[in-house]
Amino acid sequence: MKIVILGAGVTGSSVAGALASEENDIVVIDKNPSLLTELKGRLDIATIEGNAAHPSILEQAGIRDADMVIAVTDRDETNMLACQVINTLYSKPKTIARVRAIDFLNHPQLFQPGGIDIVISPEQVVTESIHNLIKYPGALHVSEFADGLVRLFSIRVVPTGFLTGKRIHAVKEKLADSMIRVAAIFRDGKAIPVNGEAVIATGDEVFFVCPREKVLKTLVDLHKLESPIKTIMLAGGGHVGKRLGIALQHNYQVKIIEKDINRAREIANDLRHTLILHGDCTDESLLQEEMIENIDLFCAITNNDGINLIAAGLAKKLGAKKSICLVNNNSYLKLLDGSDIDLAIQPKLETLGGILKHVRKGDVVGVSSVCGGSAEAIEAIAHRSKNSSSVVGLRVDQVNLPDGVILGALIREKEVIPVHHDTVFAEGDHVVMFALNKKLIKDIEEYFQPI
Repeated sequence: MKIVILGAGVTGSSVAGALASEENDIVVIDKNPSLLTELKGRLDIATIEGNAAHPSILEQAGIRDADMVIAVTDRDETNMLACQVINTLYSKPKTIARVRAIDFLNHPQLFQPGGIDIVISPEQVVTESIHNLIKYPGALHVSEFADGLVRLFSIRVVPTGFLTGKRIHAVKEKLADSMIRVAAIFRDGKAIPVNGEAVIATGDEVFFVCPREKVLKTLVDLHKLESPIKTIMLAGGGHVGKRLGIALQHNYQVKIIEKDINRAREIANDLRHTLILHGDCTDESLLQEEMIENIDLFCAITNNDGINLIAAGLAKKLGAKKSICLVNNNSYLKLLDGSDIDLAIQPKLETLGGILKHVRKGDVVGVSSVCGGSAEAIEAIAHRSKNSSSVVGLRVDQVNLPDGVILGALIREKEVIPVHHDTVFAEGDHVVMFALNKKLIKDIEEYFQPI
């Protein structure tokens, strides 16, 4: 597939890295030559310097032969205009645009067919991710599949925890529910085989798949459910902060710290049930004045990784029960080891899943990129096909998926059904799978081709 990526920033470079490793023909356009040089130095891709919305630059990138355009520059206006230009002048490429501003997203008529094919909002995705972590305290990661019917979540194994030293079959016996499945275990960033004899160790990240209504009980059974979150402080009133405030203000006590006085006044007008504080989120005296020790969750979500790390670490030192932060730069993640910060959210990974589901060759309707992008959870729809392999009509034990692809859940007619070795796949089934290695994606695609 030939893919043109507009923008070589954090998101553009992560998308290029993910797609270049899958035998795609990638061209990246950006105004910044240094970003392009760095990207080309580590990836086998082509680059074009220039304005991504200009037809002449798009022509240089081979837009007429492109299958897809992913517009992720740092300006909404450029992304929207570029997709409009492409859909007006060229008929073939599917267009995906990143749009951040709520003002644009509040007017869906701007994105009618013929303008932009698919709109993604990283801030909305990140907001939903953090909101899920608030609803399921104790989880490290939460993803939704099948219109919210199924959850993929992970937990960290601690030295004195219930899971430490347990074999998988013992965990399954404890949970005693065939709809709850161990999807993956990652140890030091590497997947280990998931079988009944596998032993869970301290520090492992263990992924589970189960129906939405069973997540909290599963966390209880695993002794991982933490106390409910009631008070929340958000450091940063940008796009993510405002969205989170809107999502949380009616069910939680929420405070937002915003350094820019004009922005603080702006969001105060829209968040009537949220306390907006003008100040520096790394100011120790301000945090103490606002009784940080009574805060259940501190979220550092500014657009500066360094400030997020400092603020989240400081808040935890001063008594916040839990702290999380947004981190875009992979190098900064290394600073989390040994710190008091509970977990980090990576916006680029959250965004990547939303893009990949439109790139996959099978009938894929959901993707969650996890473990630094090295693994994926995928929701695909089963179809009977004359020209390719298909799971329809086969039992689970007859499907020859490679080792490293784990079946997580089966949804039939909007109902999650138990999965056993003799379960037979039917037309239209939604199947949630976990691929421990991205190289296995092509095997999944072969079995789940669209009609």
